[in-house]
Amino acid sequence: MTQTVAMTVNGRAVTVTVDDPQMPLLYALRNDVGVGGPHYGCGLGQCGACTIHLNGEAARSCQIPVTEAAGKTIVTLDGLGTPERPHPVQAAFIAEQAVQCGYCANGMIMESAALLAKTPRPTEAQVKEALANNICRCGTHPRVVAAVLRAARG
Repeated sequence: MTQTVAMTVNGRAVTVTVDDPQMPLLYALRNDVGVGGPHYGCGLGQCGACTIHLNGEAARSCQIPVTEAAGKTIVTLDGLGTPERPHPVQAAFIAEQAVQCGYCANGMIMESAALLAKTPRPTEAQVKEALANNICRCGTHPRVVAAVLRAARG
């Protein structure tokens, strides 16, 4: 049964028509809305590559049925900052050269931005705890932690 789902993505009202109400929000964001920030990683909500902000909370978009996003506000990496005015976490990731291959960057940045919104001056331990469920195969976690702490310092 076809359903129409209206939501706000990166400040823009969008409507998505879906045949399967259980289709992951990630698919709708990438394929129908056209945002590229969230990535498909594990499909199980365990790696963090698909992280978005759903009504201000970090969430794994591969685990959220698109119909659950109806009427909600979604921010993706594409809407967090701009090339001209990057979000402080994005700027800190650049300054610390915290990205190697970049596949995990979406999840790391989105989770970090959510952390800083709730805890503006986190300790190193709090940063590590917040990012513990974001997988990076390149091993850039030390630089990622440094970037988050840099963003917290302003």
